[in-house]
Amino acid sequence: MVNDLHAVLGNHDYRGDVEAQLSPFLRQIDSRWLCLRSFIVDSELVEIFFVDTTPFVEEYFTVPEHHYDWNGVNPPQTYIANLLKDVEMALRESTAKWKIVVGHHAIRSAGHHGDTKELVNLLLPILQANHVDFYMNGHDHCLEHISDLSSPIQFLVSGAGSKAWRGDVRETTGNGVNFFYDGQGFMSVQLTRTDANIVFYDVSGQVLHKTTSSKQLHSSI
Repeated sequence: MVNDLHAVLGNHDYRGDVEAQLSPFLRQIDSRWLCLRSFIVDSELVEIFFVDTTPFVEEYFTVPEHHYDWNGVNPPQTYIANLLKDVEMALRESTAKWKIVVGHHAIRSAGHHGDTKELVNLLLPILQANHVDFYMNGHDHCLEHISDLSSPIQFLVSGAGSKAWRGDVRETTGNGVNFFYDGQGFMSVQLTRTDANIVFYDVSGQVLHKTTSSKQLHSSI
């Protein structure tokens, strides 16, 4: 069994040499590796849309203590507009049973960074209009499962693979926090045509939280 490694850039990646991280030479070293700014993985049953979320965050363009590599992004307004157009078209044309969008930054989070307002305003309406099932992200160093009370989208945060930010939780309004864990851990997702089974584990592999989403099979008769 081949285990491919699909990576999407985060804010710390943008503080380095972005082009080096996107270099096709990395794929020559390990053919399993794929890192692009935004891309799609299609397995017919599911399409996974990887979205470059860092350029959405306005603060990164003004914060003085960090340098970001914006080569290939400037002007950001044009870059974001084109990216949103591409995401919307790809989601609209998708015929996959499940649609998953992955980005580094949270749309909804009860963790340290909280909701990313730029993604709430610009990306979330596109996901809602095109029946996305799950939005997955890292950024906050915790595990979360949040329901969007205004749509069927489930928000899954899996950012607990490194140092955990224990006790760093904020109040949320308007969303259902089904699960929050401020320790280290990871998440797994298993998909069939009818069910999506999502499990959160602690660092020792003990199950912390399970959730299942189901879809009806449509008859062709």
